[in-house]
This record gives sequence, structure tokens and C-alpha cells, in this order.
Amino acid sequence: MIFSNENEFTEIVKCSDGMFEKGINGVLRILTVNDKKIEFIQFKDKVLAYVKSPLEYPVYYPLHPVKLQKPLKGILMDLDGTTVKSEEFWIWIIERTVAKLLENPKFELEDADLPHVSGYSISEHLQYCINKYCEGTSLLYARKHYFEITRDEMQKIMDGKGRKNAFTPKEGIKDFLLTVKDKGIKIGLVTSGLYEKAYPEILSAFDTLGMGRPEDFYDSIITAGVLPGNGKCGTLGELEIKPHPWLYSESCKVGLGIGFDDRHSVVGIEDSGAGVCSVRLAGFTAIGISGGNIKQSGTKGLCSDYCNTFDEISKIIF
Repeated sequence: MIFSNENEFTEIVKCSDGMFEKGINGVLRILTVNDKKIEFIQFKDKVLAYVKSPLEYPVYYPLHPVKLQKPLKGILMDLDGTTVKSEEFWIWIIERTVAKLLENPKFELEDADLPHVSGYSISEHLQYCINKYCEGTSLLYARKHYFEITRDEMQKIMDGKGRKNAFTPKEGIKDFLLTVKDKGIKIGLVTSGLYEKAYPEILSAFDTLGMGRPEDFYDSIITAGVLPGNGKCGTLGELEIKPHPWLYSESCKVGLGIGFDDRHSVVGIEDSGAGVCSVRLAGFTAIGISGGNIKQSGTKGLCSDYCNTFDEISKIIF
């Protein structure tokens, strides 16, 4: 399976970078998704995926066909929106950041902005908002305000004074995770979030669920890295994260020890368009779960299945 439903996509004549055009050099057709973040160039014997980037580093990847092969050897899961309900909180942080940049405390994002401010990297979210709302603002300046606001809010949450229900476990997640463990399937947590914002989320969720420490439960936890600073080493993790395949590829190959030849025995569970693309470009079957922006982004056609609950997912994969 390359696409579960090609009708989910929009056909275009030419790739946006001008590299490929329908009917020339073997190109059968070119498809894109609603949020225009990714384009698929179809040939007779292959499909290429063109992942665009507001950070000026677009790239092409092969899109491999997938199938679900049981028994599963590995399950890879997203954090925000899939394991923990937190997307509204992080979108609110983006909104507060733009409000700060505009010096307008009443600023609010529009519904049309939502597919562009969730699921991707912090820098991509901010660059989108800069382009639309505060042109000319530097990305570094916007990131500075973003992390100041984030650290302040995270500290308030740790002190019990922050935004209520910022991080709550997804319904059914505990039973699902325990079932995965009972069946001896390796499990990896994969997030585009930097460690300093991602770890408190999953720690909070595991504390709520009474499941101990997440690093003792998961076989692999892969984040987007550590924020560098003056005199401090780190990686931004902004150019290679979702929708690029590398976080999922690393989690499976390095974290779980499952090679590409066994990729059909691995599934990725995601609620965002960027995440679904990442899973598929890494070569794994993608199962979508409702609550994120898969439908709005137009990436449902990349999912083998789209479910509302973990019970539905369990019936498919076990």
C-alpha cells in the first residue's frame, strides 16, 4: 500500500520547486496535501516525497509501500495528542508568543492556522506565524520569547499553579500500553518536542497513571534534542524532525534494535499530519488516531487505518 485513499489528496501539474512536472521524464502525476507541506511524485515503479521546509532545507525521500505483518515486533508512538493530551497547551504557547511579538495581549490564532502550529518543529510553527502576522521579526528573537514563556509556564505547572489540565493522559492509554508490554512487543516513544518540554509531559502523565518512571517502561524514548545556549552544548533538532523520517527511524533501528527488513512488523501511531508523514517516510505502517490535525492537514490517505480509540487500534494490530 502506498496510499489508502488517493482521493484524500489534490493533484497538481508541477512540483513547487519546479523539479518535476506531470508527463515529463516518467512522472505520472503529482499529489499534494491540504497544508501543502508535502508533495508526492508518482512514477511507474516508485513514489518520491518532497518535504518542504520554511527553514530553507527541503528534501526528497522515497515513499515505500507498507503492509501490516503480525505478530508485531515494535510499536512507535507519538507523545503530544497521541499519548498525552497537550496540543491545546502548546498552541496556546505559540499564540502567547505571537501576542508578545505583536505587543497585543488580545491576539488569537485563526482556525486556519491550526494545521501549521501543531505537529511540526517549534521553529516551523514560529516561522509560519512570523510570515503571516509579524513579518520581519527574526526567528531567533521569536524563539527567545517562546522559551521564556514556556519555562515560566512549566515552572508554574510544577508548582501546581499553572494552566489546569495542560498535560493529561489520553483515554485508554494505560490499558493499551500494558497490553503491549504483556504481549512482549517493544515500544518506543517518539516526539518532535525538545527534551526539556517533552520529558515533564510524559513524567506527569505516568505519575497520573501510577505507572512509575517512563524511562523504566519504554524500550526507547526519542526526543528532538536539547536546546543549546551560551556555553552549553546541544542540538536544536529543528531540521530533521517530523515530517522527516529520522526520529522514527532512529527509535526503531537504534532504540528498539529492529532493522528496516522487519519494518512491516512495526507500526507508528500518530495524531498529526507531520507525524503520519514521518512514520510513512521511515517505512512503517501509520495508524492515525483522532484528536489532532490529520484530517485538516489532508494526510489521512497515508494512514492504513484511522481510529477514534485505542480499543479500535488494538483490534487492528493484535
